[in-house]
Amino acid sequence: MPLSRFTNTFAGNPLDRAAEHRVSPEWIAEQRASPDALALALWKGEVLVEPHAGAERLAYLKLDMAEEATGAEALFLGLWKDAPVFAAEFTTAADPTMGPLAGMGRFQEMRGAGMILPGPEAAMAACAKSLFDWHDYHGFCARCGGKSEVTDGGWKRQCPACSTEHFPRVNPVTIMLPVIGDRCLLGRQAAWPAGRMSALAGFLEPGETIEEACARELKEEAGLNAVRVAYHSSQPWPFPSSLMIGLIAEVDSDDAAPDQTELEAVRWLTRGELRKVLASDAGWDGVLPPPPLAIARTLMEAWVEGFEG
Repeated sequence: MPLSRFTNTFAGNPLDRAAEHRVSPEWIAEQRASPDALALALWKGEVLVEPHAGAERLAYLKLDMAEEATGAEALFLGLWKDAPVFAAEFTTAADPTMGPLAGMGRFQEMRGAGMILPGPEAAMAACAKSLFDWHDYHGFCARCGGKSEVTDGGWKRQCPACSTEHFPRVNPVTIMLPVIGDRCLLGRQAAWPAGRMSALAGFLEPGETIEEACARELKEEAGLNAVRVAYHSSQPWPFPSSLMIGLIAEVDSDDAAPDQTELEAVRWLTRGELRKVLASDAGWDGVLPPPPLAIARTLMEAWVEGFEG
């Protein structure tokens, strides 16, 4: 039974992460030695995919072959039933499909992977990308500055100098659709494609609740006061490692003004107008919706269909 009736892109990882076992070096060594051990492959944040039944799926490598080709230990992702699944990262400048992985598929950028892969496979790929990104950014101890070492199959780094343990972290982000009556507010950032508008969003700060962060971001970006915040769903967002917390935020006024720092423009739309925007990739009346893999799109679709929280 699913935990939520809403499953966003990059959610729904089917692997058993085996947290109680991966702390054991002996257990991890047994998984590496398993003849069933497989690895998915990443290169420059992209994941290896292969053709399958008229579509594409993750391309799996034998673990020993993947580690020999990369020259590094793969990270343990979890168990698929009893089979261990790892992730191997290629760090060469040249595309590995032009070398050791010739004929084994192609590398797909992660946003595109989220659009074409089955949901559980997209979730596994996103998890792998976030883990590798965390290791890339946290090679040194934040406490003493010493070089840290990978343990627990890749789910921890420990500093040999001061023994501080470091664990992968995600950055929580509130993403909200402001509403008043039968209208919702969309915002636009200057860097987006022409016409693209979306929900508003911002990172949580220390000492804030989700609701408080939502209210602060609405005030900062659009000058609006939140009076009620309802949770809808969440989404892992591996760019590099965020958790998008999707909200519907009722506001007390339609007097919105973009801050010209985060947002360059805002626009109120009725439910009927937003339905027209979502009905086509071309949008409506000069407004383009966010792509289907984004939780912002999910929030809009839910509100159009009557979700109030």
